[in-house]
Amino acid sequence: MINSSDFVKRLEKIMEYYGITATTFAEKMDFNRSTISHLLSGRNKPSLEFVMKLLQKFPEVEMNWLLYGKGSFPSTPENKNSMVAPKQKTIAPEGKNIDLFSKEENWEENKTIQINQNSKNIERIVIFYSDGSFNVYQN
Repeated sequence: MINSSDFVKRLEKIMEYYGITATTFAEKMDFNRSTISHLLSGRNKPSLEFVMKLLQKFPEVEMNWLLYGKGSFPSTPENKNSMVAPKQKTIAPEGKNIDLFSKEENWEENKTIQINQNSKNIERIVIFYSDGSFNVYQN
């Protein structure tokens, strides 16, 4: 018997390993986002079709690990045939701090932009509401 909460944890581990969201995972698997959402929330259990497609699209995943937690993931981290490359972690070289918020020396302070006086004017704005109604604002 498959433990649903453990299965969800393993699905989340797969998505984390590849650095993908549930939406991207659904696209890669060719399933609806709602199907993935229901699996991740524990509402639904995985179908045979889902499990087989996951094993086909992600060869690093072993069936026993996915279903029962036995074995390891990834089974072959160097597998070149996978559909998605694993997420690469990058770090700054040792001893070098990257300052993202300092001003660049060549930065121009108070840059002036000339606006063309013959620019287009707004003639009409139409706002559509979810109930099918709308408002028109004209100049």
